[in-house]
Amino acid sequence: MPKTEKFIKIILSILLLTCLFDMPYGYYQLIRFLGMVGFGILAYNHYKKNETWFVVWLASAILINPILKIYLGRELWNILDVVWALLLIISLFVNPKKSLK
Repeated sequence: MPKTEKFIKIILSILLLTCLFDMPYGYYQLIRFLGMVGFGILAYNHYKKNETWFVVWLASAILINPILKIYLGRELWNILDVVWALLLIISLFVNPKKSLK
């Protein structure tokens, strides 16, 4: 796994977990943008390498995007933030499937 990908996963995990605190609305908008970009990069990196992680990261990028906002309520967003942080941390330690090609 490239260092850039590890860096993105660690930073996104920290940023998502800080969303559990009471922050100004602008912070959540910034997280939506950074999350969309970060998850988009992760999806691009896993395209054709690991279909499962590709789908997870692409769906995450679509869900968190700041352009077409999906309103889920504070409690559900907090749950998603924790799930995303766990997935990002777990993906650091799980060996990706080898490509069949």
